[in-house]
Amino acid sequence: MAFDADSVKFGRRGLLAGGGALGLTGVLAACGGGEDEAADDAADSGPWSFTDDRGETAELDAAPTKIVAFTGMAAALYDFGIEIPAVYGPTTNEDGSATTQAGNLPVDDLEVFGNTYGEFDVEAYAAYGPEVMMTHYYIDPAALWYVPAEKAADITSLAPVVAISANDEALSNTLDTVIARHADLAASLGADLDSETNAAGKERYDAAVEALKAAAAANPVKVLACAAAAETFYASSPNMGNDTRFFLELGVDIIVPDALDAATGGYFEFLSWENVDKYDADLLLLDNRVQSLQPDQLTDYPTWNALPAVQEGQIVGWEAEPMYSYGLAAASIEALAEAITNAKKLF
Repeated sequence: MAFDADSVKFGRRGLLAGGGALGLTGVLAACGGGEDEAADDAADSGPWSFTDDRGETAELDAAPTKIVAFTGMAAALYDFGIEIPAVYGPTTNEDGSATTQAGNLPVDDLEVFGNTYGEFDVEAYAAYGPEVMMTHYYIDPAALWYVPAEKAADITSLAPVVAISANDEALSNTLDTVIARHADLAASLGADLDSETNAAGKERYDAAVEALKAAAAANPVKVLACAAAAETFYASSPNMGNDTRFFLELGVDIIVPDALDAATGGYFEFLSWENVDKYDADLLLLDNRVQSLQPDQLTDYPTWNALPAVQEGQIVGWEAEPMYSYGLAAASIEALAEAITNAKKLF
């Protein structure tokens, strides 16, 4: 059963993580790393350091191998060719299958210190002996993604932290720049960005970007980025996600809700299910994370069924926490490009 976002009271960070299209997918280009010998060689190459987006430098005597990373970051690094043995964040569904955020990670082989928002086994993490933790942050560099605030001091005292900005304070970084920073990190750990696999991923990504740009120009349908929960429908601001900001730059016409919730940072507008038709959307870009209700779970919602986009089947999955390798991101961009190309104008 999907997570019921309305059953828990969250602050802004909790809403981003657990409550719908708040953060702000397709055959994947290439299986993830771990097989890239360059990554293994890096462990013997001498001192390692990386300066993250907070301006803080993590330093070790050698490139780390006992890395613990937020699941989405781990998926990106793995796709670039870096073995990630341990994670925290949404990794497996109730049936044991990989979540969308896990990408190509071999989830059955991973140490998992927390699979849901607010869950983090500090004792197990300490016993594991991490060399470095890697995660994201949104605007506030002190608020590490999926690290429970009440446990943060204990967790961050156990190993250096590398944090990459998914949303900078100026809301100026976009999907392409965030992927590039993950590529920088992967390279520091030994990934060969010029490998055949990585070159193919980048080529596919570039082609997907051009396809989306062309689709948006040829068929300028109105898109609503959104998520669904049991009691609430979330209309997301495209200005608050690094991916949707990028899509705007490419010409995609994404609706900006006119009553964004200031108390939660302006990420989204709360709509009751009675008012779910407030915006005239030709295409729904629907949060596909495990905590958001999916179309097959919404069939008993009359107002959902009445939406013209739903009646026409004009719904495409949205990774509201984007994937940050070129191959993984390409799949999502391709899906959106195809959906826009095939969408009918309904308004």
